[in-house]
Amino acid sequence: MNRDYFSFFGIEPQLALDPISLQQRFYELSRQWHPDRFARRPASEQMEALDNTALLNDAFRTLKDPVERAEYVLSRYGRGLEDGAGKQVPPDLLEEVFEMNMALDELKEGDASARPQLESARANFTALLSEIDADLERQFLRWDSVKNAETLSAVRTLLNKRKYIVNLVNTATLALGN
Repeated sequence: MNRDYFSFFGIEPQLALDPISLQQRFYELSRQWHPDRFARRPASEQMEALDNTALLNDAFRTLKDPVERAEYVLSRYGRGLEDGAGKQVPPDLLEEVFEMNMALDELKEGDASARPQLESARANFTALLSEIDADLERQFLRWDSVKNAETLSAVRTLLNKRKYIVNLVNTATLALGN
């Protein structure tokens, strides 16, 4: 049995997947490989059913999430997450990150007047996440149609930026206590 998630599901590698079709295929394969169907079969077939059920669950968990699916595709094409990716400040955000870090420091030192600035920064970064997700969707469709390295590089860059911004939003949320 092929261990590639897309092959296991019987679909072409793609970044833009229809979640309903994916879920329907998951249910079909779940019925096909459910261990109870193999209870009276030889041990080797029972083991194969267990292995395939585990693979099915891992594959579905990965393919149903757009970010995880993109990371999976990127890793298959030699563009996995690099060391430090998602930790470097994207150049276009330097000033905003600096201001947010100052507000975080002020809030930690007990200056409650920094709270609105931090809330504003979190809202801005949350909105930026939505923009990045929309850009990712466009790049996903582009890669599905042309499957070129340039598009994968654009996806990698967007995912790195997204990861950094998610960390900023989480940090601000934690500092704000909500």
